[in-house]
Amino acid sequence: MEKKLKKDLKIFALGGLGEIGKNTYVIQYKNEMVLVDCGIKFPDNELFGIDYVLADYTYLKQNQDKLVGIFVTHGHEDHIGGLPFLLKDVKAPIYGGDFAVELIKSKLQEHKIKGVKFHQIDNDTVVEFQDIKVRFFRTTHSIADSFGVVVTTPEGNIVHTGDFKFDLTPVGRGTDFQKIAEISGEGVLCLLSDSTNSEQPGFSVSEQRVGEAIEDIFQTVDGRVIFATFASNIDRVQQVVRSSLRYNRKMAIVGRSMEKTFEIGRRLGYITAPDEAFVSVNEINQIPSNQLTIICTGSQGEPMAALARIANGTHRQISVIPGDTIVFSSSPIPGNTISVNRVIDKLHRIGADVIHHKISEVHTSGHGKQEEQKLMIKLLNPKFFIPIHGEYRMLDQHVRLAEQCGIPRENSFILDNGDVLELSADGGQVAGKVPAQPVYVDGSGIGDIGHIVLKDRRVLSQDGLVIVTMMIDREKKQLVNKPTVVTRGFVYVRESGDLMKNVEELITDKIVTELAGGTRDWSSIKKAVIDVVNPFLYSKTGRRPMILPIIMEV
Repeated sequence: MEKKLKKDLKIFALGGLGEIGKNTYVIQYKNEMVLVDCGIKFPDNELFGIDYVLADYTYLKQNQDKLVGIFVTHGHEDHIGGLPFLLKDVKAPIYGGDFAVELIKSKLQEHKIKGVKFHQIDNDTVVEFQDIKVRFFRTTHSIADSFGVVVTTPEGNIVHTGDFKFDLTPVGRGTDFQKIAEISGEGVLCLLSDSTNSEQPGFSVSEQRVGEAIEDIFQTVDGRVIFATFASNIDRVQQVVRSSLRYNRKMAIVGRSMEKTFEIGRRLGYITAPDEAFVSVNEINQIPSNQLTIICTGSQGEPMAALARIANGTHRQISVIPGDTIVFSSSPIPGNTISVNRVIDKLHRIGADVIHHKISEVHTSGHGKQEEQKLMIKLLNPKFFIPIHGEYRMLDQHVRLAEQCGIPRENSFILDNGDVLELSADGGQVAGKVPAQPVYVDGSGIGDIGHIVLKDRRVLSQDGLVIVTMMIDREKKQLVNKPTVVTRGFVYVRESGDLMKNVEELITDKIVTELAGGTRDWSSIKKAVIDVVNPFLYSKTGRRPMILPIIMEV
């Protein structure tokens, strides 16, 4: 007889599975629910006009009485960026490390959200609720104050690694191996682990090696150093600060996000330098080139970031001058490669010397590679395994690594966003789904742009628009004059006179036929116009523009 599984413990993701971004994970035991992270995803090239993508918070809104807390692993946008949108509708305390909490507070202030309770956690924090408790273990990542999360339930320990790597010579605080060993000694029912670099063999490069590469640059470069990196990578910024001080360079901090995180980093003690080591962007032309470092945003080729504006010649205070060395201390996020290459090309064209990760070890990933992922599995020795934070092929590869580490294939679960896994010591099964469709943010609109609108934008971008204006006398059932055809992004009208004339004649004949048949329904006439124009234009041009009929009644 098949053993009936308990249904008290549920694990699911609202985002972060089958994708890079919007990491939002839920662990629920009976009537107590823990949310681990609440991130955004940046749009790909097919999401025309979309600013960013959120997870669907419907389940959290409907069950907010069960939500005991939001636990933040670290302060990257794909882990905290959704909080201002969630907290407009859901009230819950936030638990996170110092740096993450300061970044979230700044973000909520921008969105004018007040009344949120914050609890700053550290490696020894224990948060107890009725049936569950939550603890933390320090990890190493490309941002300060990164933690893994342990949710202890009556069924066993659920461990969420957060984003991690094993860097034995980190710049900031390192991984707490002893704490991980203690958790392993208690027993781990299920491990949720970062899959980002599951396709990359070996170990990741240490941040200390990046520091040596930065040191080499400062030792050899004679002109200005313009250093672009992620604003959140405070340890990397501190290495630039250290090298600048060593070689007697003043520093200018450029870019809104860089200025904000730099201020937080200095306040929390992650960046240490005397005030006199810094100059404002308005003073940089007064400093000799070999005595100046500019630390800025834009390593991902973002069009409005400082580095892109410098490359385009549109930055108000900074222009590239002969002898400048520009360092890209990052590797392109998937989808950004073209933008990054374009900025690098422009910088070369105007005479800068450009250094990036392909020609010098000026960057290392914050995500562990295969050997580090296997080490985490072996250290924690879970009974069940759920790969998270990655596209499907990454999740699948991570399961294969877990299999190599002794986790039976049947004990691993590759889930989709929304899949609810019911888990106990006896086993697990997917038992239902919760809403987890992507929610699009466009300007001030949240969730009002759906697949139909995006499809229309795609058609407009690819094949253009044809607007057909018709004046119809309803009483006489006849056209008042010839239809007017206007195009945008389809053909150049002055060079396509015959085509437009044929379209007008086709429409005229069709409307006359429709009206003669007794049709008085304008929507039927519009559909008839689309049905006759669409195949005709395709036969002549091979394109299917959006056709927008407009009827003016007289």
